[in-house]
Amino acid sequence: MKLHTRMLCLVSFSLLVSSCSTPPAPVEERSTSTTASRSTSELVNGRYRVNRGETLYSIAFKYGLDWKDVAGWNGIGTPYTIYPGQELNLTAPPVTRRTSSPRIATRAAGRAPTATTRSADPQPATPVPDPASTQSRATTTSTQPQSTPSQSAPAQTQPQPSVATAPQAPAPAPSGTLQDPTHWLWPTDGRVTSTFSSGDPSRKGINITGREGQDVVASAAGDVVYSGNGLIGFGELIIVKHSDRMLTAYAHNRQRLVQEGQRVAAGQKIAEMGRNEQEVVMLHFELRVVGKPVNPLQYLPSR
Repeated sequence: MKLHTRMLCLVSFSLLVSSCSTPPAPVEERSTSTTASRSTSELVNGRYRVNRGETLYSIAFKYGLDWKDVAGWNGIGTPYTIYPGQELNLTAPPVTRRTSSPRIATRAAGRAPTATTRSADPQPATPVPDPASTQSRATTTSTQPQSTPSQSAPAQTQPQPSVATAPQAPAPAPSGTLQDPTHWLWPTDGRVTSTFSSGDPSRKGINITGREGQDVVASAAGDVVYSGNGLIGFGELIIVKHSDRMLTAYAHNRQRLVQEGQRVAAGQKIAEMGRNEQEVVMLHFELRVVGKPVNPLQYLPSR
């Protein structure tokens, strides 16, 4: 009887050990696969692959860059259009690339004197052609010295248009139709529950509470450069460009009422307040100058 009991104990113990050695359910593997799918759109060696629905402004906003710098680094001109699958360089080019521009300038400067010297060669040779000399002798000798400068003048003016058009082509100058706003409006009514902190990446703006669906207005006049939900952590997001230096962002909207490329006036309703990822009714508002977040409370009027 005791031997039978011992055998049962050994069997139960072996079953317990075998059950403990079985691997758990692959929950962690599922989470890592999700993370891997999200990281495909992240930076790789300073380069970023454009996803559908993104704009140059939204990508620069995501990484805290100035959109003019991103456009310049990638040779993107007006109207600053990018395409899905396009790779963008989000870092400043190395010094070796910057030294290429003076080389081009020196080559262009070297060509200018050669062109002028070539145009100067025919000037002393103008009295050599026989037809011109015979025509001048047939008319009057006094008009001949006046006609020779007129013939050499076009040769001297030929390099001038090429020099004037050269600086205009490579520089994609911004529109310049908007100026920095002199005063700002509160984007919505409500209490500020979170303030700006330059040392905290999670506090790049302010959070304003209110009731769901209440009006969200443009803090100043500008152009809508992004209207979508492609930036993780911002929900339904609207970005308005007020000048070549200043942008505002309105996140966690319930509904977006404006489209990209639309000009909005100060105080115009652009969205309705929604909820963040924690289901808290709020508006996240940011103001950026040259791509860098600044404290919106330093620009908004006191109340």
